Amino acid sequence: MKAVVYNEYAPDDNFAKILKVQDIDDPKPKSDEVVFKVKAAALNYNDIWGMRGQPVPVPLPHVSGSDAAGDVIAVGEDVKNIKVGDRVVSHSNMSCRVCKACTDGREFDCINRIIWGFQTGPTWGAFQEITHLPEVNIAQIPEGVSYDEAAAASMTLLTSWHMLVGRAKITPGQTVLIMGGGSGVGSFGIQIAKLYNCDVIATASPDKLDKCLELGADFAVDHRKEDWHKEVRAISKELAKKKGEAPGIDVSFDHIGETHWNKQLTLLKYGATLVSCGATTGYNAQTDLRHVFFKGTNILGSTQGTKAELEQGLYWMGQGKIKAAIDSTYTFEQAAEAHTKMLTGKGLFGKILLKPEGA
Repeated sequence: MKAVVYNEYAPDDNFAKILKVQDIDDPKPKSDEVVFKVKAAALNYNDIWGMRGQPVPVPLPHVSGSDAAGDVIAVGEDVKNIKVGDRVVSHSNMSCRVCKACTDGREFDCINRIIWGFQTGPTWGAFQEITHLPEVNIAQIPEGVSYDEAAAASMTLLTSWHMLVGRAKITPGQTVLIMGGGSGVGSFGIQIAKLYNCDVIATASPDKLDKCLELGADFAVDHRKEDWHKEVRAISKELAKKKGEAPGIDVSFDHIGETHWNKQLTLLKYGATLVSCGATTGYNAQTDLRHVFFKGTNILGSTQGTKAELEQGLYWMGQGKIKAAIDSTYTFEQAAEAHTKMLTGKGLFGKILLKPEGA
């Protein structure tokens, strides 16, 4: 079968130099595994980290990709709930399932967890015509959800759901700030917050503001402006008047990091929450601690989530309440171009997909 393979790292981000479409062996299922034909796969930033060899030196030769959706073509003898012909999508958080964290329902805190398609290998990920996963890392795709939508949702929907529902525990009527609403996680964050009947202020670059509003955001603010936070504060004051509450943000959803960190803190109400899953602009954020201890701020870290949370999000996709924002689709042969687009972010809104030929 065909797969997108690299045998060396590209610390200079010259992806075209290392990414090759090659033939690799078809997988055969272990007793607990599901094998499925890939109809669509999606890119994540960890694919770029893998090609750079930093911060984790991934196994070589390597097949990237943590999000894949397709049709089951074989199952191992111990597989209980998945059968040949099922439409499935990957749950990429691979944990031991027996440690204290896992058995406490916190598989994302498992000290032995790895991310499929990033830390697995050699040659084991989503960017291949046929792939395989343990049954516990497989979710069924609901009716009404396409392969493309499922692949686009796999990791980012899970991440956003866990941030807002699992960690921040949003409730109806709250004012929620979604930073970077044009990203994969941001686009799902907007929709999840609206599903919970929150007032949503999204930030994005100027060319993405209208799309944030189309996804359901009540307000959209250009976060490239130096005083973007003043506009958010003014909006929160108007919302507070209508609700008869103190002005400010109840929950800030962050994955931008360094450049916008302190301004987010200034916007929070007393006892409010900032939940973070990443730091695309840098991790060395300067924190004014007065906005933490004096206001009783909750700062929560968040990564991945549980399979049950993924299935909750997929359920609402099947109900038409959440949609996947898909930016563009590329073939395996165009993998370098697709990753370069994700790296630059120019004009990018939502997820980038990779598909095998004929999928």
